[in-house]
Amino acid sequence: MNMNNNMNYFDVFPRWQIEPVRAQGCKVYDKNGVEYLDFYGGHAVISIGHSHPKYIAKITEQLHNIGFYSNSVQIPLQDEYAEKLGKASGYPDYSLFMVNSGAEANENALKLAAFYNRRKRMATFQKSFHGRTAAAVRVTDNAKYWTRNVMDLETVFLPWNDIEAVREMLRKGEVSSVIIEGIQGIGGIIVPDGQFLQQLRQACTETGTVLILDEIQSGYGRTGKFFAHQYAGIRPDIITIAKGMGNGFPVSGMLIAPEFQAVHGQLGTTFGGNPLACAAAIAVLEVMEEENLVENAARIGDYLMNELKKFPQIKEVRGQGLMIGLEFAEPIKPLRDRLLFEQHVFTGVTGTHIFRLLPPLCLSKELADEFLQRFSDNLLSQTA
Repeated sequence: MNMNNNMNYFDVFPRWQIEPVRAQGCKVYDKNGVEYLDFYGGHAVISIGHSHPKYIAKITEQLHNIGFYSNSVQIPLQDEYAEKLGKASGYPDYSLFMVNSGAEANENALKLAAFYNRRKRMATFQKSFHGRTAAAVRVTDNAKYWTRNVMDLETVFLPWNDIEAVREMLRKGEVSSVIIEGIQGIGGIIVPDGQFLQQLRQACTETGTVLILDEIQSGYGRTGKFFAHQYAGIRPDIITIAKGMGNGFPVSGMLIAPEFQAVHGQLGTTFGGNPLACAAAIAVLEVMEEENLVENAARIGDYLMNELKKFPQIKEVRGQGLMIGLEFAEPIKPLRDRLLFEQHVFTGVTGTHIFRLLPPLCLSKELADEFLQRFSDNLLSQTA
């Protein structure tokens, strides 16, 4: 309860007692001048590195021209970005719709699917996470996030990699869409089986079910391909993107297959696709291409995973590219606390036993080695 006369920020986030004031590349600096190695990127958001000069210049230039106007006028930067995204992602024939957050992208994807086939049931997978808004949270496999007003949204949670369970559900003709993460992030860095994704694509096609690939965390080059699902060689009906798309600027979107017809008024957004958001997103794609960051994510990610597999303390190393999970047999909180406060490395976690490593895609081998040394020192201090 607020007992004073000043407005407080609504206290829903457990926060470390660290106040970053500056960042560059893969390093973050707090108000006391302490340098941290960033292996988390603020929930996989930092893709091209903190404070990239081209990114800063592009946004600054746009601010000097026009920062915002709504979608009631022509915004040519949307077309420029869409063209660049189509070429970079391998989906030049798809359409783009821009919004502001990952949850909002998934919300619109689920809505568009229901408009398309006039069905209302949604299907997703156990341990899924797709956001915290109404439909997005209903297809998130965590009942703690649900409220009574979303419970009426008909949802089924299917077992992971179980194609027979999927087929049995889709045969009923009631499911509007199946939404699946390219790699489950909050679920524990769980990579779907490639054959399962291919069979899922076929089952959706045969039953007129919309296949939505949530690439919000796993997309944008993080796995060593532009999208994680491209390892399986499939083409979803809708792909949702966010996080690395803006390198910290709040922007997200959907890539929409040609089968969907745009209808005026069917979708809407005030801030989505504004000039400043487009400038940020264009800068990210240009840097990714110029610095070969997708290829770098694949190369450095393979190196890191191979080296981490040599640590006997780690129960399992899994992931693709620079989306890596490290599962331990025991709770990792003491390890993570020492890694942060003594070794000065930001990492993520999921559950009580799994580290999530989500560094910027510009990570060098030298910084990868620096992380490995700090991580090794941290493990050794545990046994000392």
